[in-house]
Amino acid sequence: MPELPEVETTRRGIEPYLVDRSITQLYLRERRMRWPVENTVLALEGKKITSVRRRAKYILVDCSAGTLILHLGMSGSLRICPQDTELRKHDHFIASIGSDTKLEMRLHDPRRFGAVLWHDKADGDISEHALIKNLGPEPLSDAFTPKHLIDSCKGRKTTIKQHVMNNHVVVGAGNIYACEALFRSGIHPTRQAGKISATRLTKLTENIRAVLTEAITQGGTTLRDFVNEKGNPGYFKQQLNVYGREGEPCRSCSSIIKRIVISNRSTFYCAKCQR
Repeated sequence: MPELPEVETTRRGIEPYLVDRSITQLYLRERRMRWPVENTVLALEGKKITSVRRRAKYILVDCSAGTLILHLGMSGSLRICPQDTELRKHDHFIASIGSDTKLEMRLHDPRRFGAVLWHDKADGDISEHALIKNLGPEPLSDAFTPKHLIDSCKGRKTTIKQHVMNNHVVVGAGNIYACEALFRSGIHPTRQAGKISATRLTKLTENIRAVLTEAITQGGTTLRDFVNEKGNPGYFKQQLNVYGREGEPCRSCSSIIKRIVISNRSTFYCAKCQR
């Protein structure tokens, strides 16, 4: 599943092609996505794009009339390609970019868990949209502080891994990056959030920031279904310490990396380095 670094990599890749250009035509080849794609998205047609932002794992394409909300789901990717590029079976949403570029933005999503939604400006600020208004702070923003994480953990009996993966606490600390940040912080993923010291939570805050920053810089994590906007895989997988390394030696202590399941998600850790 594309996580925050993959989505941010995609946003940065498509932004230069969209901002200050108009969407001349939209094509809906498949409406059966996570939510049915409605004709309201056609409101973007003919409009000039003013910005391309990201909130959590949503890509927000803004214009004067409103905002196109895109989500890559479990297997989706967005790419910019020439209009004469052969369409693939699962290219569901296509936007022609400007009359002079002869380029298209295509949403490819074999499993159809992605989303294509329209938020009209007349309905209020995009921050009040039902999918966005209750999200926690961005992990690389000033709002995600050690104090925020410490306060959110008070009295919580849930595991620390579940806690940091809760989008109401902080967005973007998905399965891969939660595993990696907990390893760097020396925190066992099953520890109760409310029983971890402020010092250790401060370190975890720093490592969530660090691992996501590094992943974005390196283009995201290589997964079977993820490709970046040019169709190439990301490269952060080379740097993973625990995720996907069950049975392999820990890079720090040579103990064997273990795997358990927390909330139906594979969780990788080193029992010696993480307490």
